[in-house]
Amino acid sequence: MSAREVDRVDWSRVGGDLDEQGSALIPGLLTPEQCAAMAALYAEEAPFRSRVVMERHGFGRGEYKYFGYPLPGLVAGLREAVYPQLAPIANRWNQAMGVDVRYPPQHAEFIARCHAAGQLRPTPLLLQYGPQDYNCLHQDLYGDQVFPLQLVVLLSEPGRDFTGGEFVMTEQRPRMQSRPMVLPLRQGDAAVIAVHQRPVQGTRGVYRVNLRHGVSRVRSGRRHTLGIIFHDAA
Repeated sequence: MSAREVDRVDWSRVGGDLDEQGSALIPGLLTPEQCAAMAALYAEEAPFRSRVVMERHGFGRGEYKYFGYPLPGLVAGLREAVYPQLAPIANRWNQAMGVDVRYPPQHAEFIARCHAAGQLRPTPLLLQYGPQDYNCLHQDLYGDQVFPLQLVVLLSEPGRDFTGGEFVMTEQRPRMQSRPMVLPLRQGDAAVIAVHQRPVQGTRGVYRVNLRHGVSRVRSGRRHTLGIIFHDAA
């Protein structure tokens, strides 16, 4: 995944959707061949640093593996090419919410900040779901250094490889009930989502809303997802 390919995305539209909903879809970010090759990595051991069985930790059902350094080329390429497109949005959000943190223009600079803070472990991951598996609503926070946006890419084709397993988000506004959202992903589609909070303009100024994401129960088949988190873990 090169910076040139990422540059073809309408990032102005992505930024507008993120401002309005806390999420944005990017159709066809990866090809079917790239999706299949990435999903096939799950059966291997070498690319990964750890495996997590969700049910053991109360996270849901299913499992996922964190990549180790050096990251596979496609994963590293996505991290490096997408981050510069999202950093201005992240900085604008923090300014609106009164958060002092600002993000450098290149991902390597931000990772150096993570490592200086003791967050040394890479966080990109592959997730695998089978029948009856699901992922509880959560936020991917791994330390004090947090980049407020992340990328999720569906590697499997709904209706062919699996049924059920919708990608879902909730938004919690102050003094209001949570708002549910379903993101209609197909194979190769990506979603840029808020990791934790986003700003919303109200009648009395800007306020923060909390967002969580998860996956509904898979009814049949097998579902693979690539998650690109831009901060490293402690």
